[in-house]
Parts: sequence; structure tokens; C-alpha cells
Amino acid sequence: MSAPVGDSARVDNAPRGRAAAVLILVIAGLLMLAPFTVDAYLPSFHAMADEFGVGQAAIQQTLSLYLLAFGSMMLFYGPASDSFGRKRVILLALLAYALMTVFAALSQSIGQLIAARVGQGLAAGAGVVIGRALVRDLFAGADAQRVMSNVMLIFAAAPAAAPIIGGWLHEWFGWRSVFWFLLGFSLLLVVAIWQLLPETVAHRDRQSFAPRFVLKSYARALAHPRYMQLVVVFALLFGGMFLYVAAAPVILIDHLGQDETDFWKFFVPLVTGLILGSRLTNWLAGRLSMTGTMALGLGLTGLAVVYNLIQAWVQPPDVTHGVWWTVTPITLYVMGMATTMPALNITALDYWPAQRGLASALQGATQMAFAGLVSGLMVAWLADSLFALAVGMAVLYLAALSLWFFWWREDRHLASG
Repeated sequence: MSAPVGDSARVDNAPRGRAAAVLILVIAGLLMLAPFTVDAYLPSFHAMADEFGVGQAAIQQTLSLYLLAFGSMMLFYGPASDSFGRKRVILLALLAYALMTVFAALSQSIGQLIAARVGQGLAAGAGVVIGRALVRDLFAGADAQRVMSNVMLIFAAAPAAAPIIGGWLHEWFGWRSVFWFLLGFSLLLVVAIWQLLPETVAHRDRQSFAPRFVLKSYARALAHPRYMQLVVVFALLFGGMFLYVAAAPVILIDHLGQDETDFWKFFVPLVTGLILGSRLTNWLAGRLSMTGTMALGLGLTGLAVVYNLIQAWVQPPDVTHGVWWTVTPITLYVMGMATTMPALNITALDYWPAQRGLASALQGATQMAFAGLVSGLMVAWLADSLFALAVGMAVLYLAALSLWFFWWREDRHLASG
């Protein structure tokens, strides 16, 4: 396949009005489950360490091992949903998640909690992979772009809301109540999907789940230059944001002289940027092509990168300066990334109309793997200097822009030929 299906594709019986709004909420809920599982229990770290008599390093394993399981299982759920249907796979994964969440709430040792968290990670990857594939299954063209932006708008609120909700629950009922809340959320999704979500992969369109076929499909996807260009472009753009997210403790406390209670000053503007970007791409849907939307979003991120380099350069090295001066270009960057993201995702998925689950899985796994490299390597190298972090973001952005330019040039060549 040399070109995506793109805006020419049409989805029969696409939901409209209230039905579409309900499905958007269900899909957004699927995507929210993973960040809720990551962030909601963060305020309880010290209490869990005290109860189990372990250090913070042991509690941190409940997060790192969850993320490892979460990222690796994405590659399973994509082809599984192409083979057995989206609805069946997501329901089974949610029921497994619910069971593991009960084990987490009832854990009597750190070993039991870690095992339960790994189980949660193995199950939670289905929501992100299948949720994105569902958007393109159910909607086409500008509608798909608009729906993806609406889903991302709701999804963007999860990282900010989760620790607030988790903190309240911990304060009122103790740390185990956070997991009971996650159990209720997952069961609510089970009911909603069972009652409201149609199966979007017809039997005639099911793909084989034989290991050889799956491996060959992944090999074909990895060898598809235009699909992989878009996947890597988004991973690089996301890496530019994640560089600052992973370095946030050093930026806020060491460079900007803030306290542990001041993290909202960093994350609330970032969530605001995500919301503004999703609103912009929603407004642009149908007014500007997918390629034009990508170009606009990349232009915004480029302005943010230049602004960030300037503000980091003009500040003397080791001098504490205002948080807002530092956070403003990052907010603009995130806005540009959120503007670009729906068009990138949808266009990439359209290269594989019969295997959108697999294509979505490879997108997610690439993003997770690159975020891991950024947090594990680049933060350690660059976090000692705000200007070094700005240069790191600029390098990632320029790599993304160059790769997208090659994709755009070939896209124009195919369109004219």
C-alpha cells in the first residue's frame, strides 16, 4: 500500500449526534484508564511505603514495572483486536484489569502489590490501542479528525485530575480506596462498552492471529517507510514534551527554586496547552486538510522551540527565575503537538485499513519506547542546565520536522503523479 486511504474513505452508518457523543465519552474513558492507573495513586506513595515497611525505591517499582508491562502488551492487543474483534478483546482486558485491581486493593505485602500492578499493566494497554483504532473504525475524514481531537481533550484532563482525585480518596479513606475507585471505573467501562459499543470489525474483515502472520504484519509495517515516518515524527514530538515532564522535579526544585507542592505550576499549563491544541484541531477539521493541519501544528511547535531557546539563553545559568517564563514556551509546544497529533495518528492508521489495531499498537509502542529512552538517557545528560534541555527539545523537533518534510514531499509527488 503506497498511500493512505485518507479523506476519501467513508464509514457506513457512522454515528451522529447524541450517539456519537456517547461513543466519544466511552472511547475517551478507555484512553483515560491508563493515565488514571499511573497517576491516581501517586499521592499514596509514602503511606504505602510506611505500611509495607519498605523504601521509596520499592514503591517506585510498582510504577516502572506497570509501565513496562503496559508498553509491551500494546503489541499483543492490536493484532488480537484485528483478529477477534475490538469489543471482545477490550471487554476481556477490562475484566482482567478489574480482577488485578481487586488484588492491588487487597495486597498485604509489597510483592503482592507489585504483582497486581504488573497485572494491571498487562491489561490496561488494550484501552489505548483499541480506543484509537475505534475512532478510525467509526469515523472518516474530517469527522475522524474532529472526534480524535475531542477524545484527546477529555484524555488530556486525566493526568491532572487523577492525582487530585487520588489525593482526596487517600485523605478520606486511605490508599486502598484509590484502587477501589479504579475498580469502579473499569466496571463502568465494561457496562458502557457492553451496552453501547458496536463491533467495528466485521467477520469478513478479521485477520489471522497466527504468530507467523502477526510477525510478518509487524515486519511489513516496520518496513513501510511512509507509515513509519509519521509514527516516528509523533514519537519525536512527544519526546520533546516528555523530556520536560521527566525532568520536571529538577526544573522546578533545583532550577526554579519551587517546592514539592508547586508542581501544578508546571502541569496545569501543559494540560491547558493540550486542551487548546485539541480545540484548534477540532475547529480546523473540514476547513484545513490533514496535511495542512500537521504543517500548522509543526509551525507552532517550531515557534515554541525558538522561544524556548531564547528564554533559556538569556537567563544566567544558576539563577532562579520565574516559573511562568520557563513554562510558557513549553505550553505553546504542547499546543502545537496537540494540534498535529490527531492528523498524524489518523493518516498513519489509514495506511493499514484492514489492520488498524496492529497499526495503532505499533504507534503506541514506539511512543512508549522513545519516551523511555528520553527519560532514561536524555534527562540524565541535559537536566543540569535549562539551556541544555532547550537544545535537546530543539534537536528532537528538528529531527521530527525533517522526517515530516520527507513525508510531505513524497505525498505531493504521489498526489501530482
